[in-house]
Amino acid sequence: MALCRGPFPSVSLQGARVWIPDSVEVWRVAEITRSYKEGDAILHLRLEDGSALAYPIEFQLPPLCNPDCLSGADDLVALSYLHEPAVLHSLRRRFLEANAIYTYCGIILVAINPYKPLPIYEEEVIYAYSGREMGDMDPHIFHHVGNQSLVISGESGAGKTASAKYAMRYFTTVGGCQCESSMEEKVLASSPIMEAFGNAKTTRNDNSSRFGKYIEIGFSQAHVTGATIKTYLLEKSRVTFQAKAERNYHIFYQLCASATLPELQGLGLRGAESFHYTCQGQCAAAQSTSDAADLDSTRHAFSLLGTGWAGLVPGAGCAAADEALGLFCALLGIEASQVMRWLCHRKLVTAGETYLKPLSRQQALDSRDALAKHMYGQVFRWMVTRVNHALRSLEGHHSSIGILDIYGFEMFEHNSFEQFCINYANEKLQQLFNLHVFKLEQEEYVTEEIPWVFVDFCDNQPCIELIEGRLGILDLLNEECKVGKGDSSWAQKLYQTHLSSSHFQKPKRPTDAFVVCHFAGKVEYQCSGFVEKNRDAVPKELVGLLRASKVRATLSRGCVGQSLAGLWPRGWEGLMCLDVPFPAHSHYHFLQVVKILRAYTPAAGLEERVTLDVSTVSPQRQLQDQYGGGSSQLLVDTSHLFPVHLPFSASPLHLDELCIPDGLDLAFLVRL
Repeated sequence: MALCRGPFPSVSLQGARVWIPDSVEVWRVAEITRSYKEGDAILHLRLEDGSALAYPIEFQLPPLCNPDCLSGADDLVALSYLHEPAVLHSLRRRFLEANAIYTYCGIILVAINPYKPLPIYEEEVIYAYSGREMGDMDPHIFHHVGNQSLVISGESGAGKTASAKYAMRYFTTVGGCQCESSMEEKVLASSPIMEAFGNAKTTRNDNSSRFGKYIEIGFSQAHVTGATIKTYLLEKSRVTFQAKAERNYHIFYQLCASATLPELQGLGLRGAESFHYTCQGQCAAAQSTSDAADLDSTRHAFSLLGTGWAGLVPGAGCAAADEALGLFCALLGIEASQVMRWLCHRKLVTAGETYLKPLSRQQALDSRDALAKHMYGQVFRWMVTRVNHALRSLEGHHSSIGILDIYGFEMFEHNSFEQFCINYANEKLQQLFNLHVFKLEQEEYVTEEIPWVFVDFCDNQPCIELIEGRLGILDLLNEECKVGKGDSSWAQKLYQTHLSSSHFQKPKRPTDAFVVCHFAGKVEYQCSGFVEKNRDAVPKELVGLLRASKVRATLSRGCVGQSLAGLWPRGWEGLMCLDVPFPAHSHYHFLQVVKILRAYTPAAGLEERVTLDVSTVSPQRQLQDQYGGGSSQLLVDTSHLFPVHLPFSASPLHLDELCIPDGLDLAFLVRL
């Protein structure tokens, strides 16, 4: 097992310290007690508790420890040995001893989620970092946000959304004015609105983004002139189903907690535990927040944007025999009899004849859920449109800064279509990272005629080809949606087509599932529900009822009948499922946000449920899975690149042309 990259000495001297894997601590330090000669099968070590250990050598010597004076350096490229245990130890030491959550690794900023507010984002801190060169002050996100594109990545719950908000706060502060209800305030006000409608509590994170967004902030003469928000892949399935200890979108609980407000009267609101769509997770109340107070923040944000939220609260009308159905139809302004008819029947058209087919109870429930998901998707799209309208720039802008914030890599006990889409998006982001950090960076070295041996990095293109290539997973899924028999048939086609791929595996137990070897680890996906979720179908009769509704927010606009997988463009230019408008030659900076654990937990093992102190996945499993790549290996690979760029000129500059002050003694220089 190769524990790290790079050359190793043929002899490890007695007294040297090394890192060895451990079933409890994950990594621990040991000292070599006997001289090692090449070819020896055993390395004699002494652990920190004084016990002796005969360590078997399989392929390589264990990675060497850095000198104590280098551990905790603010830039990981300063370490003599940069490998996974060194990265994790340095980050842990900085976090625990210096309370420092930010660390550089060349052009990458690593951020650790402290799970508590820190007084390092105030206005005086922003101005202290504004205009300063990197290296003048301690590592901070405010050093990175002055670039044209900022890509924020990390696992679920690592703090990506919070980092994006800090970046927006920096932009609006240094490029703002003091006038009332300025554009800067409006840009910041968009965050609580987007979070109310697009974030939810998961088992990992009380405020998890369940959609992706790209925010482009425009500037003119150093002032913010406007912003545009593009969203993609809202997790609509959460509207109708939540796993245990999870919640639906925040806005539902905010409304239920504020049911006594005058403007909410007539909506039939009660406690969130009273509704099927908000009680399935058995977690109607979140301990870390107040839903009523959050609704106040949401309403205040709407008022700052000049976009009243009354359009989201339709007026009530007469009720039908069934209370829930009657209230639903009254709020939307549609006929209850027609809704009952098309929720329980399906129209079949043959050659010259039309039939009504009664649906089973489960089919009717599925039809109801499909309608609910479609409606929420339309409300979400309408809300984003209103926010963008309020943030539009009337005068245009001369420059812009983009922030990409997507959901992190996910791996649960049960992984379905949602996790597959999320992890595919992360694969595309990883490809973007590879392109700019490795490929284009090294091409620049060649252009500048720097003697260079190309770094061999882990390219995830084969995994992306498995997913989006010809006869890939998405191709077969779309085909199954059109002519296939369902999930089992699709699973068999996957096995027949891709078992020879090194990135695809079939689970040993007899079940319709498949394993994809992602850059961050292996994930097993259960095929059940993939085909139906990808269809994302809403009966056209119900869509017709929505078109006749008096509430504009629910009007049907979009790709009815087109599969979700069919909406994903090919190529990294169509990052995720939107054509994210990254500037073609922009200078990227990457912010890698991670969680901190008590042990030296490999980043590739963080896709399991974790808390501040405990990881539920065993250390043995973490050590087993970590060597396929992941965030730690990324940091190791980037250490081979130049961490600093100086201005480059193709014109030769001779020593005789330099203007050297007379008082500067350069006698020690030797002309070559």
